[in-house]
Amino acid sequence: MANIFPQPCDEGVIRAPLTVVPCARVSEPWILAATILGWSMAFIDGTVVNVALPALQKILNATVLDVQWVVESYALFLAALLLAGGSMGDRFGRRRIFCSGVALFALASIGCGLAARGNSNRQ
Repeated sequence: MANIFPQPCDEGVIRAPLTVVPCARVSEPWILAATILGWSMAFIDGTVVNVALPALQKILNATVLDVQWVVESYALFLAALLLAGGSMGDRFGRRRIFCSGVALFALASIGCGLAARGNSNRQ
């Protein structure tokens, strides 16, 4: 069904004078660098899970279906953390939560690297 009459909010937008919102400051290049860093970490993390699948399949004597569950559960957990991180960012500040997340990711990556190093001697 076609709208014959314009909506009331459309009329208000059409008749309102143009406003210019001044920026508080010029956008910094660090924002772009932080965004690229965060996206790169998430991309590399997902890639590492896919690269590790053949080793997991061999060590655990798993089928292709079993390791597919690993990928799917990892993606689900990452999405849950993304939602929780967004909520915490709104509550405690985006910068603080982003820096905490990067630090936690770095510590967890170091821990995973050290665990793999200790495991390779047991074979």
